[in-house]
Amino acid sequence: MNQLKNSIKESLFYGKILLFGEYGVIEDSMALSIPFENFNGQFIYYSDDETFAKESNQHLLNYYEHLVELTSKGELPCEIDLDSFKADIDRGMLFDSSIPQGYGVGSSGALVAAIYDKYALNKIDSKHIENGNILKLKSIFGKLESYFHGTSSGLDPLICYLRLPILIKSKSELESVGIPAQGEEKGGIFLLNTGQVGKTQPLVEHFMERCKEDGFRNMIKTQFKKYNDASISAFLTKDGKSLLSNVKHLSKIVLEHFKPMIPNLYQELWQEGINSNAYYLKLCGSGGGGFILGFTEDLEKAKTKLKDYQMDVIYRF
Repeated sequence: MNQLKNSIKESLFYGKILLFGEYGVIEDSMALSIPFENFNGQFIYYSDDETFAKESNQHLLNYYEHLVELTSKGELPCEIDLDSFKADIDRGMLFDSSIPQGYGVGSSGALVAAIYDKYALNKIDSKHIENGNILKLKSIFGKLESYFHGTSSGLDPLICYLRLPILIKSKSELESVGIPAQGEEKGGIFLLNTGQVGKTQPLVEHFMERCKEDGFRNMIKTQFKKYNDASISAFLTKDGKSLLSNVKHLSKIVLEHFKPMIPNLYQELWQEGINSNAYYLKLCGSGGGGFILGFTEDLEKAKTKLKDYQMDVIYRF
């Protein structure tokens, strides 16, 4: 993160990890997303990095102009104090973030959440949230974040704003959930860093085109949904054996049907995990680069297999 000369007294907004539900959530599968505190962002006014400062400030100005356009069309999903937003941009405000862009961990989600928190009028309070308001917030955030991806479920900014794990049971049913406590167990979930930036919009467009095919759409609604939803249930009840069994099926389905979302250099590694049962890989968000999620019953064994890759453990089970 850049050295800061001065910072506004602002909240930090964390990144997020979509553990389950990538793409399937579009077709009404369950999804589970959790805050990821390793990465965060906040508004500041000054940075020692002049290039970063100019770029970040320009990005905020571009987004402000997008909100003005939405307002002129009567499409702004909530009331936002655009005058204050513009005044702060003119004063040199930036969004200083350690959340890598294009890595599937909520860079645009954190920004949208921060803007809503600071400038929305009559905003829904994140500290006194009811499940009915969660759905309303998700809708608002979906419209605000669509600027970045062409289309957005609103889930990423929702997680970043609430700082709570959210379970999506269906398009009309969301709730905050508790994540089982972790100890020093052998098994766990990890991130692999591909070192490549993923582009969400073209991959989502590819998925939507595939969904026009009866066979693909049927696979999503049956096979993918079955193993995805079972994985979530197993994770929330801390049933490691069932979790790994269902994630293995998911890993196979993704490798067979979502190849464009898996960087070429990782497709062989993906298959090796399935063959050896040392680990199972799945997409982290839209894929195409960024991070890949991994699941294993033996983290030390997985680390040995993946010694040539950057592997960061995020949860033990």
